[in-house]
Amino acid sequence: MLSNGTITSGDLGLPRYLAQPGGKTAALPGVIMCHSFPFGPFDARHSASSFPELMDRLANELGFAAMCFTFRGCGETAGDFSLQGWVEDLQAAIDHMIEQTNPTGLWLVGSNTGGSVAMCVAADDPRVRGCALLGPRADFDDWAGQPRKFLDHCRSVGSVRTPQFPRNFDEWTRELGQYRPVPAAQRFAPRPLLLLHGDDDESVPATDTRQLAESHGAAEMRVLEGAGHRLRHDPRAMAVLFGWLDRQRLEDM
Repeated sequence: MLSNGTITSGDLGLPRYLAQPGGKTAALPGVIMCHSFPFGPFDARHSASSFPELMDRLANELGFAAMCFTFRGCGETAGDFSLQGWVEDLQAAIDHMIEQTNPTGLWLVGSNTGGSVAMCVAADDPRVRGCALLGPRADFDDWAGQPRKFLDHCRSVGSVRTPQFPRNFDEWTRELGQYRPVPAAQRFAPRPLLLLHGDDDESVPATDTRQLAESHGAAEMRVLEGAGHRLRHDPRAMAVLFGWLDRQRLEDM
C-alpha cells in the first residue's frame, strides 16, 4: 500500500495513507478505512492497496481528512494476526487520526472483517460519530469453532508468519469468541450506521448484515443485487457510501 506515514500500535509500525483536501486550513471531518481479512497470499501482501486512491477521492470530492492503514500481518505491516491485535491496531489508528488532524467528527468505514472490528471498537468509543460497514460478519464463530484449521489458513495466506505464533493458543482462540459485532451494534445505537451487502456474497451471507441491522434498530441497510464479497469495487456500493458520508458531513457542520 502506498503510505505517507506510520501509526504506532504497541511495538509495531502500521503504514498509513492520510489524504486531506488542498487549500483548507479549518478543521475537517475525518474518516478511517479498515480493510478486510485476506483471502490468499496475494491479498495478505496487497491488503488495502487500492484504498489510497479511495482516500484521495474522499478528501477531494467530499472534503474529509481520510486515512487508511494496514493491520498487523497484512501488507508491509509486521506481526501476526490476532483479533485482539486488530482491535488494538484500530484503536491506535483512531488515536493517531485525532492527534494528526483534530477532526470535527470521526467516522469509520470497514470492509468485511475490518467492518466487524470497526463495529466492536466503535461501540465503546464515543469519539466515533458513525460507521459504514461493507459485507460485515455478524460473528467469528466459524473461526472459533475450528481454531487450528483457521490458524492453518492464516499461515497459508500469510497473515501469521512467525513459526511459534501464537505463544498462547487458547488465548488466541478465546479472542475469536470474545468480540461480538451484533451486541456491539446495539451498544453503538443510536449513532448512524450504514450497512451494505451483496446478495451474491460467496463468503459472508447477507443474513449477517441483517442481524447487525436488527440489533442496532435504526441502521440504513442496502442489499445490492448481483454484488459479491468485494463491495469496494462495486460502483453502486461506492455511490451509496459517498452519499451517506456526504450527509454525515453536512449534518456535522
